[in-house]
Order: sequence, then C-alpha cells, then structure tokens
Amino acid sequence: MIGHLVAQGIQDERILNVMGMIPRHQFIAPERWEEAYANYPLPIDEGQTISQPYIVAKMTESLALQPSDGVLEIGTGSGYQTAILAELASAVFTVERLAALSRQAMGRLSRIGYRNIQYKIGDGTQGWAEKAPFDAIISTAAAPEIPASLVEQLREGGRLVIPVGNRQIQKLLLVKKTAGEIIKCEICDCSFLPLLGKEGWPERERTLHG
Repeated sequence: MIGHLVAQGIQDERILNVMGMIPRHQFIAPERWEEAYANYPLPIDEGQTISQPYIVAKMTESLALQPSDGVLEIGTGSGYQTAILAELASAVFTVERLAALSRQAMGRLSRIGYRNIQYKIGDGTQGWAEKAPFDAIISTAAAPEIPASLVEQLREGGRLVIPVGNRQIQKLLLVKKTAGEIIKCEICDCSFLPLLGKEGWPERERTLHG
C-alpha cells in the first residue's frame, strides 16, 4: 500500500509511516480483510464506506498537521481516518451523525489505545462550536457548498479540507483562513457520499445513496 501511495505522489514521511503502522483491516469486516490494503474504497456498516488509502493520504497531507494541532473531523465512519489524525495531531474532535458508527469507532479506537480523541453524535455540517476554534478541519463526506459553520470554527491560519460539488462528482478543496480572508484551492476530483445536515444535503439524500 505504501509503495502505491509514494508512486501517486504522497511525500509526507509522517503520513506514510503512520499509514504503514495502522492496521487498516481492523476497521472493516473480516470477510473483506484480503482487500484491506487495496487502493479503493470499501463498504462499512450503515451503508457507508472507508475511503481508498490514496484519498485518505492526500486529504491528510493537505491539512499540513503539526503535533500541537487540534483537529475537527466531520464523519467518524469506521474510525480509520480518525486514527491517522490522532497519530499526527494533539487532539481530535470527531462528529458522526450515525450513532451506531460512532459507538463502533469509539470502541475500536479505545481498544487500539487512542486517548486523544473526543466523540460527538450529531450534525457534522455545524461542526463542534464548543470545542472551536480548530487548527484544521477535515470532512469525509461531500457538501454542495462549504458549510459556513466550519469556516467560522477555523482558527486564524487554519486549514479545511472538504469535497464540494454535486451528488456524483466533487472537487476536493483546501480552504485556508489567512488574515481574515478565505482562500480556496482545488486539490483533485473526487467522489464521496453526501454530507447530510442543516448546512449540507437534506436527509432524503441518505435514501438515494444508501
């Protein structure tokens, strides 16, 4: 897996080391373990997915995390991305709208030994205002527009990585807050499940996408 990431342009040695260390197979069902390190997304419970390793690495690399950073993750999912963030940052605050996924991820990450993660069940499009501001924010689901609440909860100098677009295809964006201005940069094309909530897609999108 690491060789493929390097070949696709991932350069941050910290990310490569962390992704080489974390047992990705522990975040998916045992019957899919043979596929755990392949470079494509895999299904998890509640009709959701674990993203392909390259996209996970690219999104994480774009955040440019420092060891002292506090990170907000929108969409806990399996907890795989959460684990990577927890290895690279001081504190991770992760929000998941599906209670079953949040509980599963909490149990899994606790068993592995992570103690710098806080969990919330709720509408990720509105962030986690009580814990703001954040040095970095990452969304693992796609929004039709950048949620204003997430931008507001970024610290000065903070970075937000989020897929934005329609239901089929999106642009992965890096958003920076610099001197009170918001600067947007396109990273690559991508395709994510919809980010549901008040500042994302309406609830009915879940029935459309599973």
